[in-house]
Amino acid sequence: MTKINLATKSHPPLDTSRVERLLSILERGGEYWNAWRAENPGEYIDLRGVSLFGRDLSLDGVNLADANLSDANLARVRLQRANLSAVYAVRAKFPGAHLENANLQGAFLHDCDFNLAHLGGADLRLADLSGSNLLLVACSGTNLRRASLSSADARDGSFAGSILAEADLSDALLMDADFTDANMTASNLTGASLVRAKLQGTTLDGSRVFGTSVWKTDLQDTRQENLVITPEDEVDIIVDKLQVAQFFYLILNNEEIRATLDTITSRAVLLLGRFTAERKQILDEVRSGLRRLGYIPLLFDFKKPRARNLTETVSTLAHLARFVIADITSPRSVPQELQAIVPHHPSLPVQPIIHSSESEWGMFADLRAYPWVLPLHRYESLEALVASLEEKVIGPAEAKVNEILRHRAG
Repeated sequence: MTKINLATKSHPPLDTSRVERLLSILERGGEYWNAWRAENPGEYIDLRGVSLFGRDLSLDGVNLADANLSDANLARVRLQRANLSAVYAVRAKFPGAHLENANLQGAFLHDCDFNLAHLGGADLRLADLSGSNLLLVACSGTNLRRASLSSADARDGSFAGSILAEADLSDALLMDADFTDANMTASNLTGASLVRAKLQGTTLDGSRVFGTSVWKTDLQDTRQENLVITPEDEVDIIVDKLQVAQFFYLILNNEEIRATLDTITSRAVLLLGRFTAERKQILDEVRSGLRRLGYIPLLFDFKKPRARNLTETVSTLAHLARFVIADITSPRSVPQELQAIVPHHPSLPVQPIIHSSESEWGMFADLRAYPWVLPLHRYESLEALVASLEEKVIGPAEAKVNEILRHRAG
């Protein structure tokens, strides 16, 4: 299907008497108008600037194909099943208009007002709605294949079940819009805002998502494979999740972010332990010692995130750490946390520490079977732990890190 370029279409000077004559024919109703057009197939339909707002017209199925409707006011006009294919309608007003099942294929609709319009079931293939306002538009079941909504404002619009395959949605405002079960395969979402949009059951496979905003977007059951995260003038880089697209692009193209991540993963140390007053003091002193030595301590001392349980969050932090220091004195959650970390992170050394007055819990022996769990370091007091921190705790952990790295390299 070839895209129709109406942007360069030439139009004769406005003839107001001609416009008035056409309007008088149109006012006699859609049936009369269609009969007249059939008898005058070569007539140029120039309705620029006309206002049909507030007129009691029956225009169901009216044939306005190829008409010039620029600056026309069709607010609240009933145009169900109308033929508006290839119309030229720059800055036309359609707020609240009824265009259900209308044919707008190839229409040039730049900077138009479709706020609160009804376009359910309409055919908008190859239509160009760039820069148009579509606030709260009802487009459920609409065919927008290869249409352009570039820079359009479609906030709170309903596109549920619609076809937007290969559509240009670049820089469009789509916040709070509903794309449930829509087909957006290979669409261009460059710079589009999908904040709080509903994409439940939507197909996004093959879409370009460079710069797309997806804060609080509903992506339940969304198909999102082979997403292109780079702009059109760069080599395609493809990922499979919309929520991580921006993250991956920033990592690949931002030296500061890459350096920050390298710093975190090379210097971060995860601290585990209890947070009673006495035990927390131990962890705070270990944290201070790590800071003095240039490490980034990750002390797990905050409320459990709502979206995941405590163990999942600790496991996520473990992926960022160079090694783990776990105080297993009078443990409560530490055994569970270590059980979640140790078996699944063979490249992550774990240095357990314990007060000399206590013994490890019975099942700790199972964890010690893993070679990346270091010998238990016993300390007699807070002062003794601080004094031996670099030699007895950090030193063995660093030695194990280097051993793992040499093993990988060799």
